[in-house]
Amino acid sequence: MRKIWIRRKENTLDHLPEAVRVAAQVRLSSCFVGRQPLKGIEGEEAKKLMKGLLDVNPDHQDWPHHERRFWTELSIKVPFGGVELEVGLDENEMPLNAEHYLQYRFALKHPKCAGSKNDMLSTHKFYIHDNKSDEMAKAKQVRLRKDADKEYIKASSDPATMDRMLRMMSKAKPETLNIDQKETILYEIKNNEPAKFIRIARDKNLELKAEIEEMVSAGVLRKIGNQVIHIDEVLGETTEDTIVYMKDKKNSGTLTTLRAKLKEVII
Repeated sequence: MRKIWIRRKENTLDHLPEAVRVAAQVRLSSCFVGRQPLKGIEGEEAKKLMKGLLDVNPDHQDWPHHERRFWTELSIKVPFGGVELEVGLDENEMPLNAEHYLQYRFALKHPKCAGSKNDMLSTHKFYIHDNKSDEMAKAKQVRLRKDADKEYIKASSDPATMDRMLRMMSKAKPETLNIDQKETILYEIKNNEPAKFIRIARDKNLELKAEIEEMVSAGVLRKIGNQVIHIDEVLGETTEDTIVYMKDKKNSGTLTTLRAKLKEVII
């Protein structure tokens, strides 16, 4: 068994008295995509799951007509507290409640229904509340933050890594900061953007990327748009292209020159 709820957007009828809102007949109804009604499922899946719900079998010549009418006439009443649907599947991957399952799949595609409360936009009038999905999302966030904590501990134990990450994730200039300031800035970034923090920390090209940013900051290289330029030579259309250039052994002389210039500027 698996229960989900389709619920109304909280402020949909806020201008009305509560008694009116409770009694209001609000529905998530059919809509059209081009000339066809929005379908929760299609093709072979529709034939499998809708068999027995329509007046004809999937192999009947009138099946398309009945299928189209089903989706055209579909309308889900959503009361004040929401509507509960059983959307679980059995061991054969068949719905425990076919009607509820089709309504669920319809709602997932509907432009007026968000996949979760957190996904709601101004155009949404309904959202799907799924305890299982919410629990999975929370668990994912916990794992994400734990992984970010691990990367932070590793980075904070290496001053060079801290400097590189600061260059990649902030406008701060590491050379102007003391160790406490660096740790504080990285800690805040880690808490605010854990996924990005992990991605940068685990980037195998972090050292080169940070070095490019440092060269740009020092005026050894220039950036015009995404291009990375040395004097009048475009080293790469993007930072990634520039890394490929720097890793190429035939360009080792240029890299040595760039690093020497950077050292002169820093000194």
